[in-house]
Amino acid sequence: MAKQHDGQFKLDAVQYYLDHKDLGLQGCAYNLGISQQTLSRWKKELKDTGNIEYRGSGNYSSEEEKEIARLKRELRDTQDALDVLKKAISILGK
Repeated sequence: MAKQHDGQFKLDAVQYYLDHKDLGLQGCAYNLGISQQTLSRWKKELKDTGNIEYRGSGNYSSEEEKEIARLKRELRDTQDALDVLKKAISILGK
């Protein structure tokens, strides 16, 4: 699984590149411990949109959205458990 970086890290990484262009994209990416493609993508995204998208944990606009997300996860887990039980019953019933 790829490592998730927060928005501030991504902004700082692009700023680091802008401050150290003499190192080049590859050198800056190496120093930051990320791939050249990743840094290039963040740089392009910041240039095009003025912002860098990121998935954070718990970044919900309201408590209601956070609760809805929790309930959806709980429902999905419950449905998965129910599916397993149905399969087990059908196997054991034969």
